Order: sequence, then C-alpha cells, then structure tokens
Amino acid sequence: MKAKVLDPCCGSRMMYFDRQNSNVVFGDIRTESHILCDGRTLEVSPDIKMDFREMPFTDGQFNLVVFDPPHLIKAGPLSWLALKYGKLHENWRDDLRKGFEECFRVLATGGVLIFKWNETQIKVSEILNLTDQKPIFGHISGKRANTHWFTFMKLENFKEETPNDI
Repeated sequence: MKAKVLDPCCGSRMMYFDRQNSNVVFGDIRTESHILCDGRTLEVSPDIKMDFREMPFTDGQFNLVVFDPPHLIKAGPLSWLALKYGKLHENWRDDLRKGFEECFRVLATGGVLIFKWNETQIKVSEILNLTDQKPIFGHISGKRANTHWFTFMKLENFKEETPNDI
C-alpha cells in the first residue's frame, strides 16, 4: 500500500476536495447507502471496511492520519445525523481511547494527526482527556463554533516536549 494518509472514519468523505484521492486510505466500519430527507444520496463506501479501534495496518505506516470519529451518543438509528456521521456506542470513552491509541500506533514518528470533533453532545475537554498526547494547535469553526480541529505530532519519545527540551 503506497498511500501515506489514513482516514479511519471517512464516512461519506464530506471534507475532501478529491473524494477518490489515491494518497488516502479511506476506512470506515460502515458500508451504506441512504437517501437523505432532501433527496440526496449519502454513500459510505470505504476502501477498507475497518474498525478504528483495531486497525489492520503496521506500526508507523502513515505520515498523516485524519481522525474524525462519530460524535453523537444521542441520535435515533435512522436519524439523518446518525446516518451522515455515525453514532458512538455506550462505551464511547473506551472506544475513543482505543481509537487515539491506534491512530498514534499507525502514525510514523514525526507524522501528523488531524483530529476533528463536534462538541454538540460531548465536550472537547472530555475527549482530549482520552489521550496522553497533547495537541500542538487547534481551531474552532462552524456556525455555532462547535467543531474543533486539532493538530498533533507524533514525537520520537511520544511525549509532549517541555520548554527545556526545545
């Protein structure tokens, strides 16, 4: 596999300019097709059907990982939000903790993890507590400023550098 970018929760690839980009391995636990309430078709068609908690890749295989897991815990099984973004299980803390561990495992040293989270139902502070890694920077976006983007870098010692280390 030559692609050096991994998106283990690609969903319908909504954030991509090129949804067929050969540099990206698009993974998701779902393969589905739905007609949304506005008549559009929603396709979840990953390159690899996979679970972000246990990924089928070698350690350090990717230079960039985009981690955009489902952010909903309260949504009906056929709600358009659940169809579009997926839904977390009751044990979401353990699931996301394992997801972070797996993302950092498959990320090469010096590689970058982009993490996206919408805190409509779960605060971003709760999510960031699920990993011992610290983001380098982030950005809040969206109409209600609920979507957060964070950038992490996998350092050689896999810990946050202190000012004395710089």
